[in-house]
Amino acid sequence: MFLPAYNEEANLERTVKNVIENLRKNVSFWEIVIVDDGSKDKTGKIADNLAKTNKNIKVIHHSPNRGYGAAFKSGLYGCKYPWISFIDSDGQFNFKEITRFIKTQEETKAELVIGFYLGRKVHFTRKLNSKVWQFIVFLLFGLNVRDIDCGFKLISKKVVDTIPHLESERGAFISSEFLIKAKKAGFKIVEIGVQHYPRKFGEATGAKLNVIVQSFIDLFKLWLKKA
Repeated sequence: MFLPAYNEEANLERTVKNVIENLRKNVSFWEIVIVDDGSKDKTGKIADNLAKTNKNIKVIHHSPNRGYGAAFKSGLYGCKYPWISFIDSDGQFNFKEITRFIKTQEETKAELVIGFYLGRKVHFTRKLNSKVWQFIVFLLFGLNVRDIDCGFKLISKKVVDTIPHLESERGAFISSEFLIKAKKAGFKIVEIGVQHYPRKFGEATGAKLNVIVQSFIDLFKLWLKKA
C-alpha cells in the first residue's frame, strides 16, 4: 500500500500506525510506500525515521513538490505486491475499513474496489466542486461512479501493469484518469461506502486554484486524445 504525503508532519506517524495495525490483521505480506512530495515541513524526516524502524516501510522523496498526481504515480508504480491500496495521509480515514474492501473484492472478483464518502468532512464548496467535476467526467468519458476522487481504494496490480503510463502530475485529475483508463481496459470496478473524519491538523491543497485549473487542462487533453 502507499501513502501520498505533502506537509503532513502532524498526521503521518499516526496514519502509518493505523495502517500497520490493520495490515497485520488482514494480510501475511505487506509493505508501505510513503511518497513525500517535496514537503516543506518535517514530513520527509518523519517518513525516513519510520522506515529505519520497520523494514516493510520505504520512502520515495520528490524534490521539489510535483503535485498529487506525481505522488500518486510514484506510489502506485512503486508497490510490488499483487494488491495495492492507498489512503490519504491526513488522518481522515480509518484503515480498519480495508477489511471490508478485501471482503468485497473476494465476493465480487472486481479488479478495483473504490470508496465513496459517507458524509465527506469538507466545506460545502468543495463537495459542490467535486459533483460538478464528476458530472463533466461522466459527460466526456461515460465514467459513472459515486465518487471519483475518494482517497481510499484497493487495486489489483494487473490493472497497474496494464496502464503503464498516466499523464497527470500537478492537478487532481490523476484519479479520474486512472479510472477512465481502467474502465476502458475492461476491468471491473465496484464501490463501497467509507467513513470520513474531520481533518485535525494541517491544510488540504486540492482546492487551490492552480490545482483546479491544471486538472481541467489534463481533463481536456485526455478528451482530445479520445476524440
